[in-house]
Amino acid sequence: MKKFIRVFVIIVIIGIFFGTVAFLYSKSKSSPVVYTTTQPFYTDIILKTVATGSVVPRNEIEIKPTISGIIDQIYVTEGDMVKAGQVIARIRIVPDMINLNAAESRVKRADIALEEAEINYKRQKHLYDKQVIPESEYIRYRISLQNAREEFESAENNLQLIRDGVSKTSGETTNTLVRSTIDGMVLDIPVEIGNSVIETNNFNEGTTIVSVADMNEMVFKGKVDESEVGKISEGMELILNIGAIDETEFVAILEHISPKGVEESGAIQFEIRAAVDLDKDYFIRAGYSATADIVLDRRDNVLAIEESLLGFEGDSVYVEIETKPQEFEKQYIKTGISDGINIEIIKGVDQETNIKQRV
Repeated sequence: MKKFIRVFVIIVIIGIFFGTVAFLYSKSKSSPVVYTTTQPFYTDIILKTVATGSVVPRNEIEIKPTISGIIDQIYVTEGDMVKAGQVIARIRIVPDMINLNAAESRVKRADIALEEAEINYKRQKHLYDKQVIPESEYIRYRISLQNAREEFESAENNLQLIRDGVSKTSGETTNTLVRSTIDGMVLDIPVEIGNSVIETNNFNEGTTIVSVADMNEMVFKGKVDESEVGKISEGMELILNIGAIDETEFVAILEHISPKGVEESGAIQFEIRAAVDLDKDYFIRAGYSATADIVLDRRDNVLAIEESLLGFEGDSVYVEIETKPQEFEKQYIKTGISDGINIEIIKGVDQETNIKQRV
């Protein structure tokens, strides 16, 4: 009995040993590799470079006053449409006290002179009516009266101009009324009623009261790296993607490339500008961020493969084509443009060719 148990244990141990060996052998034995294949296809290939920037109005004007003072009224709000010549604000003049006193004094002197001229004129007219004095002397007093009246009106106008910024004779042409210089939309009003403003002149840029822009003509302004600027030229097409309007693409035409680069973060950037072809179904707000794909070259409906399928041998390009099931050989091909994902096939394979995919 003991001998039987001993034999049984030995047999079990031997069985476990050979089973383990067999298991390990089966695990170490590699499975045959099965390669997948793909075929060329027809597609559009667009070679492009990317520029980042924003969409802004081509014609944006900052309306500034021609006289200093305090904002008395603002007649528009942001988003309003205005016409050229439309009043957008009114300025209240803060008069200089020395000039104001001088103007008031001039009015008083002119009033006294006018009163004296009227008295003299009435006296001389009475004498002239009675034929006591000649007509020439009468005319002299009449002219003096007219001059006195003119001086009084001029003094009053000057006082009103210094005090209020408008004279009786100027009417609606007063420079206290700030008007839009173009047709467009009010984009920004950086001042409020009660703010002081400075007139624009040769020595001062002046205070911006309102920014107005024509929103019917927009341009893309962006920057291109120096490594790419040599590949682009005026007239190229841009495919514009606006961050706030991600459901559609806009077309723009490159119209300007800056001749001078600017250093930004250690790289030289060149500014570009492109006219945007607007879509009436979308309202583009000034300052929307955007990216522009500048089309350097394109091929429509051409035979192509994924660029990852290519192999390189010296200056030659090849793919591995299937000659028999799971048997492959090199096929040298001629390629065209690439968009970084797909590449154009000019010669070497056709749409029915099975090409080995790289692992």
